[in-house]
Amino acid sequence: MRGKIGIVVGLAAGYVLGSRAGRERYEQIKSSFLKVWNTPPVQKQVDKAKELGTSAALALPSALWDGAVKVTKAASKGSTPGQKLDSAIKAGKASADDVARGAEKSVAEVKKAADKAVAEAKKATDD
Repeated sequence: MRGKIGIVVGLAAGYVLGSRAGRERYEQIKSSFLKVWNTPPVQKQVDKAKELGTSAALALPSALWDGAVKVTKAASKGSTPGQKLDSAIKAGKASADDVARGAEKSVAEVKKAADKAVAEAKKATDD
């Protein structure tokens, strides 16, 4: 899906930039795009995507901080430096996995929201 959208955007950009019709055709395309962009369904999805992106961006620093705290606590456990290092490495790997899962979940949610926004934008242009 992302590849198809990229091709369409690339073709549209190439047409606009290479058009012999000049500025007038560019302004016509721009006004058509803005008309669709400013429709309530599209703006509703844009707002949802912004909200989702904000919440995802705020969730990852929290996971990173929690991971750093776990590594610090693990490094203070154990009696020898080797045991402390082993505990810190183990906690670090677990924390990295948690952050990776959180990032993957955020990406999946953003992709889902983007797909929904594209579908609603297509529906708005068809109407």
